[in-house]
Amino acid sequence: MTHRMEPSKKLDAAGTLPANPPLKLHPDRGAGPAVLVPEQGGYKERFVKAVEDKYKCEKCRLVLCNPKQTECGHRFCETCMGALLSSSSPKCTACREGISKDKKHEDTECPCVVVSCPHKCSVQTLLRSELSAHLSECVNAPSTCSFKRYGCVFQGTNQQIKAHEASSAVQHVNLLKEWSNSLEKKVSLLQNESVEKNKSIQSLHNQICSFEIEIERQKEMLRNNESKILHLQRVIDSQAEKLKELDKEIRPFRQSWEEAGSMKSSVESLQSRVTELESVDKSAGQAARNTGLLESQLSRHDQMLSVHDIRLADMDLRFQVLETASYNGVLIWKIRDYKRRKQEAVMGKTLSLYSQPFYTGYFGYKMCARVYLNGDGMGKGTHLSLFFVIMRGEYDALLPWPFKQKVTLMLMDQGSSRRHLGDAFKPDPNSSSFKKPTGEMNIASGCPVFVAQTVLENGTYIKDDTIFIKVIVDTSDLPDP
Repeated sequence: MTHRMEPSKKLDAAGTLPANPPLKLHPDRGAGPAVLVPEQGGYKERFVKAVEDKYKCEKCRLVLCNPKQTECGHRFCETCMGALLSSSSPKCTACREGISKDKKHEDTECPCVVVSCPHKCSVQTLLRSELSAHLSECVNAPSTCSFKRYGCVFQGTNQQIKAHEASSAVQHVNLLKEWSNSLEKKVSLLQNESVEKNKSIQSLHNQICSFEIEIERQKEMLRNNESKILHLQRVIDSQAEKLKELDKEIRPFRQSWEEAGSMKSSVESLQSRVTELESVDKSAGQAARNTGLLESQLSRHDQMLSVHDIRLADMDLRFQVLETASYNGVLIWKIRDYKRRKQEAVMGKTLSLYSQPFYTGYFGYKMCARVYLNGDGMGKGTHLSLFFVIMRGEYDALLPWPFKQKVTLMLMDQGSSRRHLGDAFKPDPNSSSFKKPTGEMNIASGCPVFVAQTVLENGTYIKDDTIFIKVIVDTSDLPDP
């Protein structure tokens, strides 16, 4: 941006006119004609005092003639500035910053420049600083009616607007009435919306209250569950103590088993001796007596071995039940040797298999699962049949009957897709299968056509000749005994 200055005046360092500018000397020939403005560059005359650099052009280095000032603050003669601006990319010769041709002080900013009214009213000349105030009062300035916000569309000069407003009072009153009616309708709508909002707020308040009640109920359930967990922990500790006691009881049986092994070797030795004695003269009386004695000893040993075998088998069964027992209503039954067991079912040797017992709680219902690998009833020879069985438990007297809990039967997919097959049912309260057991177990109830053997054996439900069956009994609404 450049600033125009009077040619006979010079700027000081702050860009203002000094009070006493340096005096010019006339030529040595004495008083002569006035000094003329040079056609190019600055003044070449000599001055009485040395001229400071701030009064010199940054291009020609002469005393400034018709000074112009750039945006960067440096000063040039008018003709020097014109020469700079004539180049394609004008730059200040002092600091090399670019100079804009379009940003000249007089053309755009100077408040003291005389301008004319753009609306060509009777006022011919104005200072730029007075133009804004004049435009707000100019009779030829375009304007709109002050009732525009109420719907009046009249436009014209300030003078025409005044005449319009004076002559259109009735029209403006009607516009005000229409605007007022519209405003009343909007107020009515807002009131209706407010009523609806209040209803919504009340509904939300009611929901919040119900949520708070539900939260309190959940907290109470959590506290009850915590007490149940503590009780279960105590039961588990008690079971652990029982396992330790069982281990102590089994130790003598282990010793007896070892003794039985030695007894077997003794029996084999006795049998060999009997054979030898029988080969000797059978008529010898002493030999006969020895043989009878050995046979009686052999019989006693066989009886003892049988007793030990029975007791060990019973203890092994008890350990299996303890190790695999579930007390949360969920059974996961691992059936090994599927091909062999399936073949036994086909041949009629072992038609069905029973799972280990599982429970809905430590003092809950006792249950098990029953499977027909070659099917039963409608599914015989084509399907795997799966059933649910209620067993007689130690705490049946404390439990509600008939059994009403939802039962889910599942065949587990051992592949990565985990597409388990399942079916669920609610017990029929009139069925004898779900009444209080009078024998060891009730009649099984379930699905004769649970899964086709082709689906079972061609999918990923069998792995390492093993299948997994899962039974889930819903205990969520089951009261404590």
